[in-house]
Amino acid sequence: MPQYPIHQSESKRVVLSLGGSLIVPEQVNVKYLIAFRKFILGQLEQGWRFFIITGGGSQAKDYIDAASKIMGKEITKDDKDWLGIHATRFNAHLIRTIFRDQAQPEIITDPETDELSDAKIIVAGGWKPGWSTDFVAGKIAQRVKAPYIINLSNIDQVYDDDPRKNPNAKPIDKITWADFRKMVGDEWTPRMNTPYDPIAAKLAEEEGQTVLVINGENLKNLKNIFETGNFKGTVIAKE
Repeated sequence: MPQYPIHQSESKRVVLSLGGSLIVPEQVNVKYLIAFRKFILGQLEQGWRFFIITGGGSQAKDYIDAASKIMGKEITKDDKDWLGIHATRFNAHLIRTIFRDQAQPEIITDPETDELSDAKIIVAGGWKPGWSTDFVAGKIAQRVKAPYIINLSNIDQVYDDDPRKNPNAKPIDKITWADFRKMVGDEWTPRMNTPYDPIAAKLAEEEGQTVLVINGENLKNLKNIFETGNFKGTVIAKE
């Protein structure tokens, strides 16, 4: 079980990359979002400030698949990207709405130029073709000088192989960006299945960012990060 002293940090700025599979696994996960909202509100009382970037979830895949079926052929990479981007933005509006009393009124769609207020919560969606929401998370972390990105998805950790295909895949508690990038390669494609996308990984290595990969369904484990620093997951860092 890795340990990372985020609870001892002087910086109270944290970027959360909230996987779309947690928001909309098949339909909107109301039960989970009620618990997630309660958790975030509790952390705000402890002085934390959150930048939440949302993924697309099942609706992104549904729209991409539907477009291909209607066209009778696979749609272009750019079209896949734009459908996915708008799915992430729709989810961002949902998250912004459930935090309407704490969040900046507008969601962020351009992490480089959109205005960031002093609100306790800033919510962002996808940006433009070629860049995933992991990359958006990295750009926002770079901009606000947040030392940590917590990547919330439906997997427990990073593994040395795909655990869904290889039952002998071994979990990794800590890995360097150099080694992680050897695992995932250098190219990103829409709907790519990787714990953190290759382009975002390159940015994170260049910026010296630390990413914690955990299963976002386990909010007790997420709470441990903020209270003790002990958690089940993977730390990806420069060294």
